[in-house]
Amino acid sequence: MRLSLRTILLSSLIGALVSASAIAQEPMPSKIKLLTLLGRPLQLVAAEKLGLFSKFGLQVEPENSANSQELRDKLAAGNGDLAYLAVDNAVAMVDLAHQDVIILMGGEGSQNELIAQPGIQSIQDLRGKTLIVDAPNTAYAVQLKKILLLSGLQPGKDYEIKPVGATPQRLIAMRENKSYAASMLGPPSSIIAKREGFVSLASVQKSIGPYQAAGFFAQRARTKERREALISFLAAIIEAQRWLMAPANKNEVLTLMTKEAHLAPEVAAETYESSMTKPGGFARDAAFDLQGFKNVLKLRAEIEGSWGRDRPSPEKYYDSSYYGAALAKLKSKP
Repeated sequence: MRLSLRTILLSSLIGALVSASAIAQEPMPSKIKLLTLLGRPLQLVAAEKLGLFSKFGLQVEPENSANSQELRDKLAAGNGDLAYLAVDNAVAMVDLAHQDVIILMGGEGSQNELIAQPGIQSIQDLRGKTLIVDAPNTAYAVQLKKILLLSGLQPGKDYEIKPVGATPQRLIAMRENKSYAASMLGPPSSIIAKREGFVSLASVQKSIGPYQAAGFFAQRARTKERREALISFLAAIIEAQRWLMAPANKNEVLTLMTKEAHLAPEVAAETYESSMTKPGGFARDAAFDLQGFKNVLKLRAEIEGSWGRDRPSPEKYYDSSYYGAALAKLKSKP
């Protein structure tokens, strides 16, 4: 049967219209810009590998910062949808920079250790030394001050603090400059350091206890504008963290760790064991550790002199509704 030119053209036109309609009906992914320190969070890598962002209609763009101050400045300027960083930074943004920031979800506790140069045998050996931090008055610097205070050492009087940058940068700095006597380091940097002969003098878990470290936070105005997209992002991260922590996936997770962070297999294995199975590592379902956060606020009050006697409640900084909505979304979209 021979088709007329008119029929062929009409069929082609209908086909083109159908294709265009299908494309128009397919929703565009919601873009999320995530601010992080150096490297990509392991949950983000896992979520990409598993196609979880696509599952929830998202396109995620991570952006690195060299230190927490740079990251906080970006978030304050609206140059990101949310941040993944120690949540004490959110507290500092609210109380010191007067930014309307809210914590949405947890992620990790703290396995930081006070790591010192080879040959240093005790915290008392740090008298008169220079200790390096990311920023002088937030998060792990506050941990450092508390641990040294337990041994009677006070900043500015018994030792000096120098801001250098994020954890990997501090380990590099300690290798290159032996006058940098110690710093707070967590896995895998702490593991690498000890294998190189650096010395662990104390740990957060033993000296301070539960501590809500890395979590997700955002400008409150942005959370209202992009509530559904942010809830979808949190749901994807929760599912990724579940996958990371499932023992059945250990070999795949180790492969991710060696490729993404360029870790030696033995360092990856030790980091996995620490992060996935021990206190202070990854939190099950990326839950926010309320007791650990109360400890964060207690430390800030004690060490930095914040608030005096009227320490605020955690709810000033943390809104649990986003995490609850993300869990509900996972149940409705298995």
